[in-house]
Amino acid sequence: MVGEIVEMLKLEDRLTAFPHELSGGQQQRTAIARALAVKPAIVLADEPTGNLDSRTSQDVMGLLKSMADRFHQTLVMITHNEDIAQMADRLIRIEDGKIISSGGNGNVPEQ
Repeated sequence: MVGEIVEMLKLEDRLTAFPHELSGGQQQRTAIARALAVKPAIVLADEPTGNLDSRTSQDVMGLLKSMADRFHQTLVMITHNEDIAQMADRLIRIEDGKIISSGGNGNVPEQ
């Protein structure tokens, strides 16, 4: 599974690199690989695209979603980025520590 994750995240040529030798996107993908390699049922991602440009952000989110789908994992993500939030199947909006809305995002029916 680890080899498959590394291949999907396009990190094969960076396996011996030190963190300071990686770009921001490579560092994010490395963190994703490390998180997924232990086969968790739930992946918690706190601002997974916070320090990335918009193209790399979209790439990282696509990878997170496809990996979670492929390995049957639940992805829980915290973000302030509305574009990234709209990629979710379900949104829970929190303001001042209180849930202000909760529901499907049109991608899947509410349960």
